[in-house]
Amino acid sequence: MSNEQKNNQSNDNFKSSIGFVLACVGSAVGLGNIWMFPYRLGEYGGAAFLIPYLFFICLFGWVGLSAEFAIGRRAGTGTLGAYAYCFAKRKLEGFGRKLGWIPLMGSLGIAIGYAIIIGWVLRTLWGCITGELMTADPGAYFGAALGEFGSVVWHTIIIASTCIILLLGIGGGIEKANEIMMPIFFLLFVGLAVWVSFLPGAEAGYEFLFIPQWDKLLNINTWIMAMGQAFFSLSITGSGMIVYGAYLDKKVDIPQASLRTAFFDTCAAMVSALAIMPAVFAYGIGAGRGPALVFLALPKVFQQMPMGQFFAIIFFVAVLFAGVTSLINMLEAVAESWEKNFNLSRKVAVLTSCAIALGVGVFIEAEPKVGAWMDFVSIVITPLGAVLGAISIYFILGWDDIRKELEAGHGKLSDMFGIAAKYLYVPLTVIIMILGLIYGGI
Repeated sequence: MSNEQKNNQSNDNFKSSIGFVLACVGSAVGLGNIWMFPYRLGEYGGAAFLIPYLFFICLFGWVGLSAEFAIGRRAGTGTLGAYAYCFAKRKLEGFGRKLGWIPLMGSLGIAIGYAIIIGWVLRTLWGCITGELMTADPGAYFGAALGEFGSVVWHTIIIASTCIILLLGIGGGIEKANEIMMPIFFLLFVGLAVWVSFLPGAEAGYEFLFIPQWDKLLNINTWIMAMGQAFFSLSITGSGMIVYGAYLDKKVDIPQASLRTAFFDTCAAMVSALAIMPAVFAYGIGAGRGPALVFLALPKVFQQMPMGQFFAIIFFVAVLFAGVTSLINMLEAVAESWEKNFNLSRKVAVLTSCAIALGVGVFIEAEPKVGAWMDFVSIVITPLGAVLGAISIYFILGWDDIRKELEAGHGKLSDMFGIAAKYLYVPLTVIIMILGLIYGGI
């Protein structure tokens, strides 16, 4: 029996292709969809921005996500084992395994900072439930969590909850959690978007989002920001999506599942925009981006909105679900690799991963520290991991080998897939990494 077969037999796999897609959508749908996409959509041309954005989403979903799912299923294991598998073809298995630590540490690094931010979301949700945030100054309320050890309790709850889900396994934990949380996420945001559409002045938000500014298509920054938003929105990191591929049945159509993931991720970004920007404009609140939008601007909107407390709870529950489902994937990538690489039990690997994430995270809870941490990981390590993944799959292992895995469950792929992957997608990952360094993140 081959190592690949042994690995696949030992895995607690996804029980259905729908569960797999929902888990991947859960990983892809994160805070970037909520606090970055709406702003960029309006700022870089409205409906015109969607032209480059949708092009890059389709490209990266088609050949980028597919590659990471395929190498995970081909190798039968996650990050470290997948890189070792690629480089074994060049008789450099040990080097490949060492190289895999770069994207793996990217996953752990993002998880450490992300858990802190999701802790802020949970704290804000609690403020909405108790009503405290509905009367307090959002800046003062949010600022209270930004100091040293300012969010330990909420941060710990997030890590502990994620740990429990991971300990329940793939089918009973990760898949089940995403099957519950992702449909609720969409239902809550759609409901909020419908309610917001009736607010006086909401049309200004729709104008910001959708009136096309065609001249922006001549601005190179529009294409750069669309490319960066599409790439990072899909969680192509050379790590996280590989481990989900390792839990995938051979009958699943990977290219089709990848495009479905890209489609639902785009739907999540659009419905977030429709829920947020019309409300922000209706109440004359500045349409900023990043944490300021979620933790400062939107609470001011909910304070003024009819039934504001109810809709604030809906919003932050949805944001919480988006964050936790992404965090699950990041920590699963780490736990699986440590389980296989160090021959640990799953329980020990999961507990170790979560303990490290919490142990490091509590010391960087202060906003300047977590901000610097996330900038370094997301601008330097994660893009480098994505580049290493793309090159390892399409050039080190090679198109002919990965093609066999992509065609399992799908049928024959056109040669255009390989051409787009090797000569468009791989160079673009390098360009994204370089532009990220130049722009300080894209």
